[in-house]
Amino acid sequence: MPYYLGIDGGGTKTVALLGDERRTLATAADGPSNIVRVGEARTRESLQTCVLKVCEAAGIKPDDIAGTCIGGSGAARPELAGIVHSILAEMISTPIEVVGDLETSLEAAVGEGPGVIVIAGTGSSAYGRNADGITARAGGWGFAIGDEGSAHWIGRAAVAAVLHAADEALDRAAFEKTTFVAALQRGWGVSSINDVARAANSTPSPDFAVLFPVIASSEDAIAIRVLEQAGRELAGLAAVLFRKLFAGPEAAAIPVGMIGGVFRHAARTRDVFLEELRRRDARAQTIREIIEPVEGALRRARRVARQ
Repeated sequence: MPYYLGIDGGGTKTVALLGDERRTLATAADGPSNIVRVGEARTRESLQTCVLKVCEAAGIKPDDIAGTCIGGSGAARPELAGIVHSILAEMISTPIEVVGDLETSLEAAVGEGPGVIVIAGTGSSAYGRNADGITARAGGWGFAIGDEGSAHWIGRAAVAAVLHAADEALDRAAFEKTTFVAALQRGWGVSSINDVARAANSTPSPDFAVLFPVIASSEDAIAIRVLEQAGRELAGLAAVLFRKLFAGPEAAAIPVGMIGGVFRHAARTRDVFLEELRRRDARAQTIREIIEPVEGALRRARRVARQ
């Protein structure tokens, strides 16, 4: 029986699915394998450990895998794709496809058909394909200058809003003790607004995404404003692709998939995204379930083995 391996190599974790022609047989996860963020050594460790874990869970060896596809953040760049391919080829001798996570995400959402996916995890971007097979992307320019609506963007926007609010507070000491501000301080292991400002401006840049869970679960007015703006920013990415790919009247309904932890864990962002997207284009037909990119990688792995 042939076995197929799909891998999603993200900036936070690596997920692998192993299956046969029809079923998923095992899953495993390990650390980050976004080669741009964590480098070659950490990528090798995470990928190879994840492959061993999923093979062990399924009771097979890497030599039993007939086809593999990995969708990775940053892996669409040819020079980096080559490194990732070499890392996997150290364990797997059968065909390996290395593509960007946008491609596996779209595959998971709509197969080989037309549609749009919006990713909101540590970073953010959108990718789509029309009925003619033409593709386009929007966003994904990186945390320093873009990634609007991502966990990093949400953390940075919340910190900036808190610092501005501290300037306006009549009783700054009381403001610092509010539940939300105190939770942000704990998220970075600091104890004052001044410490938050120093951390935010430090070099290298701090991990703003680590603050996302605090913000997503808060009912504070600052958190709500940031989460709602994130939803509007993400809807704007999808709208760009609607204009590029579906300008004609032939597209009566356009499937839109949501991917990533921001959509999964921030209900307010998700709700505003859906509302804003429908307002911008009534053709948007949102897939309500959060899409798992690794499922698209497994589908592509089956095709890779047959090529």
